[in-house]
Amino acid sequence: MQQFLAKISLLVRDYDEAIEFYTKKLHFELVEDTRQNETKRWVVIRPKGHSSCSLLLAKAVGEEQISRIGNQTGGRVFLFLHTDNLDRDYQNLIQNQIRIIREPCMEAYGKVLVFADLYGNLWDLIEPIQ
Repeated sequence: MQQFLAKISLLVRDYDEAIEFYTKKLHFELVEDTRQNETKRWVVIRPKGHSSCSLLLAKAVGEEQISRIGNQTGGRVFLFLHTDNLDRDYQNLIQNQIRIIREPCMEAYGKVLVFADLYGNLWDLIEPIQ
């Protein structure tokens, strides 16, 4: 048997502002942006250089979904982004004025920092020990 995560749904306030943040500031690639009806789009992004899992940007609809934007995990780190160069990516976060929650440090598994995306979701950025 073989299984893998293909997509993770990420609640957003607005498709275009989310696309701009993730593609311009985090340098993700826009994989697909297909209009499904007047209000719903199928928007898929992913980090450049790796295609095993993508994010589906899902525009929040209704009071409950809107209340979850930026806090899908109750304040815990939500997503774990691996990198081949944490120092380079840390400088990119600073240049793009992305909020750093925890400065880079060395852990048993590699270098790590925590940042918040435009909605407040927490991300671990990890350069694993090879």
